[in-house]
Amino acid sequence: MRNLYKNNILFLAAAMVVFVSSCKKESIEIAEKTQVISDTKGIYMLCEGLMGNGNSSISYYDVATKTTVADYYKQVNNVALGETANDLQQYGSKMYCVVAGIQGSKQSFLDIIDIKTCKSLKRISFNSATDGYIPRFVAFYKDKAYVSRYDGRVSRIDTASMAIDGEIMLSEGLEQLAVSNGKLYVCNSSHPYYQNGAKNKVSVIDLATFTKTKDITVNNNPVRIQAADNGDLFVVCWNDYIINNDPSLDRISSATDTKTASYSYDLGAIAINGSSAYISKDIYSNPDIKALNTVSGALGSSLITDGHSINIIYGLTINPFGKDVMVADANSYNGTAGTAYCIGTDGKVKFSFATGVLPQHAVFNYTYKYE
Repeated sequence: MRNLYKNNILFLAAAMVVFVSSCKKESIEIAEKTQVISDTKGIYMLCEGLMGNGNSSISYYDVATKTTVADYYKQVNNVALGETANDLQQYGSKMYCVVAGIQGSKQSFLDIIDIKTCKSLKRISFNSATDGYIPRFVAFYKDKAYVSRYDGRVSRIDTASMAIDGEIMLSEGLEQLAVSNGKLYVCNSSHPYYQNGAKNKVSVIDLATFTKTKDITVNNNPVRIQAADNGDLFVVCWNDYIINNDPSLDRISSATDTKTASYSYDLGAIAINGSSAYISKDIYSNPDIKALNTVSGALGSSLITDGHSINIIYGLTINPFGKDVMVADANSYNGTAGTAYCIGTDGKVKFSFATGVLPQHAVFNYTYKYE
């Protein structure tokens, strides 16, 4: 009897060890699962609005229901987005909206927004006592957001605390910025309002020390810059209509921080995501969207293959999931609603939806699964 009791105790102890061990194994397996994108649930489209009208907006399209709210930001937050919104980018679970404002008024800020709900989490002011600093674009690196400003500064924002924790002075008229090889590359445009700008430089900032290391000379009036997966950067230089320079697409190596090529392309928008790259060219004479080979710099075939035409190509965004391209059509520039087109990888329009005035950049609201 005593041996039977002893055997039962030993059996229960062994069973408990197996049970606890299996629970630990299951917990480890659950913890090791990663969250991955399963589908695109909705699309936010930033709409710049007409300057001076205060009618910037964020439109939202629900893919499943095929319904659109032209001013979704206002519907959710009960306040207008603001004056001349210029950039909208996703980082983690938030999107960052740069509202530039206009010279002579205190209307400049960065709006940090929850992607799932479009609820504003915080507005960071970019204003002096009498004027706005005119923030333009935002880029990200290692839990920091970097905002370029027309007054010549780049502001660094901690994405956890949502507060500015550093600034660096470059030159007036800063435009788009991009990250490659642990460095930040910032366009110095020749905006006529700012007379002290570098006008034909791309500034290089070492992000480990947050200090400027170099200015790279490019064509006059660099305004857009995107980084490719090979580390090279592509800089869109517009005609500034003052010195009447020829527009171009310039190439920079992040390995040597030198300009390595220049292509005689007249471009409007550029979008690069990994190995996918597209540009809009000849936007006034013969508008088209072409694939860009980021190795050779050559232009490929037209993006749209089903014969559909875009009136005014105002923005391009590549969806990282599936590689569809969102094309923003400004229509007539006259304050009427714009249109957003989703172009599939086969070059055909998958769907379109009406937006606010002057649509330009998209952010994607995803559904997720665990693998």
